[in-house]
Amino acid sequence: MKDTAKHQGLRNQLISVLKNKGITDRSVLDAIQKIPRHLFLNSSFEDYAYQDKAFPIGAGQTISQPYTVAFQSQLLEVQKDHKVLEIGTGSGYQTAVLCAIGAKVYTVERQNELFKSTSLLLPKLGIRPKHISFGDGYKGLPNHAPFDSIIVTAGAPIIPKPLMAQLKIGGRLVIPLGEEHQIMTLLIRKNETQFEKHEFGEFRFVPLLENKN
Repeated sequence: MKDTAKHQGLRNQLISVLKNKGITDRSVLDAIQKIPRHLFLNSSFEDYAYQDKAFPIGAGQTISQPYTVAFQSQLLEVQKDHKVLEIGTGSGYQTAVLCAIGAKVYTVERQNELFKSTSLLLPKLGIRPKHISFGDGYKGLPNHAPFDSIIVTAGAPIIPKPLMAQLKIGGRLVIPLGEEHQIMTLLIRKNETQFEKHEFGEFRFVPLLENKN
């Protein structure tokens, strides 16, 4: 579990790439500069950990490319101590970035294998989300709602209604919508019944599946 000066140098290069691609949120860039992404990957990918690419992490899932993590995090506009619900813990890398920004992260994973490995990994790295659970992301975490923002890290055919219900008024929900290809979508809750929708182009994600395995 080493994080060396070489790794830090590679992260610094990655930050330049992200800035060139239009990521401007300083807190997001600082978090990505700090988090050792190579420790979230299978060691055979370690040499590539700071390339702007997605990689397999087991259970048919991937760790999102750093640009996607940065883009989604920037859309959330996270402030310190915001309650953030993450659907799809995966490797825990996005969780770690949100924690480094200062969010109180509540995260749900439906793949038991990933849930177990990530639950062990995060504390070893000194990363402590408020809550990590094994369950169906479609349902969210009603017992911990409402949330300042919600991030979905898998492609969804529809926006799950329970997630919309668990968002605070003024809150932001970031979700990749679509089957084959996904459109990054931002919903801002205006009041009890109204949401404002914004779309940000095409991204690729593994599918968000209902019910845990």
